[in-house]
Amino acid sequence: MVAPLTGAATRAHLRRATRAETNGLTPPRAGQPVVWAAAKGANVLDLEGNRYLDVTSGFGVAAIGHRHPEVVAAVRRQAGRLIHGLGDAHAHPWRSELAQRLAAKVPITAARVAFAVSGADAVELAIKTALLATGRNHLLAFVPSYHGLTLGALAVTSRRAFRQVVDPYLHSEVSVLPYGCPLSRIEATLRRRKVAAIIVEPIVGREGVLVPPAGWLAGLAEACRRHGALFIADEVLTGCGRTGRWFAVQHDGAEPDVICCGKALGGGLPIAAVAGRGALMEAWNEPGEARHTATFVANPLACAAALASLRVLERDRLVARAAALGKVIGRALAQWSARYSFVDEVRGRGGLWGIEFADRQTAAEFVGRSRRHGLLMLAGGPEGRVAQLSPPLVITDRQLACALDILSAVAGELSAVE
Repeated sequence: MVAPLTGAATRAHLRRATRAETNGLTPPRAGQPVVWAAAKGANVLDLEGNRYLDVTSGFGVAAIGHRHPEVVAAVRRQAGRLIHGLGDAHAHPWRSELAQRLAAKVPITAARVAFAVSGADAVELAIKTALLATGRNHLLAFVPSYHGLTLGALAVTSRRAFRQVVDPYLHSEVSVLPYGCPLSRIEATLRRRKVAAIIVEPIVGREGVLVPPAGWLAGLAEACRRHGALFIADEVLTGCGRTGRWFAVQHDGAEPDVICCGKALGGGLPIAAVAGRGALMEAWNEPGEARHTATFVANPLACAAALASLRVLERDRLVARAAALGKVIGRALAQWSARYSFVDEVRGRGGLWGIEFADRQTAAEFVGRSRRHGLLMLAGGPEGRVAQLSPPLVITDRQLACALDILSAVAGELSAVE
């Protein structure tokens, strides 16, 4: 850290942003005044010249690191050939290749792939697939959960603050149960209602990093099949190796009917996808125009970046690296709830961890102090009490040790002022 966080360049940018942007939608975030100027690997450079370790991976996007040279090269090559096509109307080779690669990776037999432009869009597509394929209209979701902020995704997202402004317009046929609740409660709902699909995060991400009980996801899948419902796994954050398996449902041996992926898939470019059992995806096979699409779906630049990202994940064994990171982080934080009175629990798996604090203020102070030490992290969960760690899977051992040292130092600072 070589300059104040809110130096002249940052203040000038925030003034311009405040004048030009709708602050209620994209706030300047007082208390989080870092303005990114560049990023590479696990590092972020701000407008003041400060360098940070980023353990957010840019909301989980930079699993292979920011600005990976092979993604940059792939995008440059692609830009010289084809930047934009005709979305769903005309195919291009990179789209077809990416669909084949994803179909081979997902834990679904005979999978077929459809593309989306964001994680929320993928969730919309997955929900529509369930409604179309089953002829039912009821959904079962969990609290806490975060599936996105478009209307369909928001209907199965739990946080009231996100939902309240549009509550009257959300899909009303949704049952909600506690995440990780006994399977008997889920079975009772499936018997009582004609449920089209259960949608679940195999590990809850933004809403607190919750790991389900062993066998719970497999039990969900079995219950769905007994009652004619589909099992949708929202792996927008947890997919592409984040938790130490290609997809988090694989930790439990569960096979979903439909799976959503995004974030890390594009290596930094916006792209998402839905994969489902072939027979289910055939429900979309009707004449006429596509019934769920977008102008920029399967954009050639994003497809090229995603192909490069998958190659790096495979070649550099980053899924195994995520599992190794989890062991180091888990050991380093294992005693925190016993050592610090302000820490309630530490939980996670692979490259996704959460530190739950006793109150929102302490979590915010922890995140703010970490930032001043050069570590970028975010607080999440329904009450903002969980500091989340989701570092790039390419973070070096030295960088990880530095990040953990900063966390320990900040925890010590908070303990000293109690």
